[in-house]
Amino acid sequence: MDEIYYRNLDRCPDYSPFFGALGCTLSIVLTVLGASYGTAKSSSAIFSSGILRPDRLMQNTLCAIMAQILSIYGLVISVIISGSLKESIPLYTSFLQLGAGLSVGLCGLAAGFAIGIVGDAGVRASTQQPRLYTGMVLILIFAEVLGLYGVIVSILMITRSSMGVEGCTA
Repeated sequence: MDEIYYRNLDRCPDYSPFFGALGCTLSIVLTVLGASYGTAKSSSAIFSSGILRPDRLMQNTLCAIMAQILSIYGLVISVIISGSLKESIPLYTSFLQLGAGLSVGLCGLAAGFAIGIVGDAGVRASTQQPRLYTGMVLILIFAEVLGLYGVIVSILMITRSSMGVEGCTA
């Protein structure tokens, strides 16, 4: 009986849920940081360009909208991770949850930076030359896909975290 107890402590230490909670936190915090940067950076260009071409103001809000989608990615992964957090979980599961949170969080942060920079330059350029709008939208889509890659990898990691893992017994 003692051998099973000690083996269980090695697999399911008391600090194990901390890593899952950290993954949950990092997924939403990092994606929201990326989304806020992308929104702020592109919104300054939207309002500056709105002075010259107020008729294109709503068309140029696409950058800010795409940046906000990144925060939804982080929210989805945080909800999935938080649904599987328990008082006693295997260390393997909690490390994969941490990795999943970091995956979506860092990809969302990078995508937010890319959307902000592309949105800033693209809105200013398409205000002066409207034919550049289509090119700006394509590059924004490429930047948004970076966040989507993080979500896909994160979902794969979360799915893998519960496959073939024995539960913890008290």
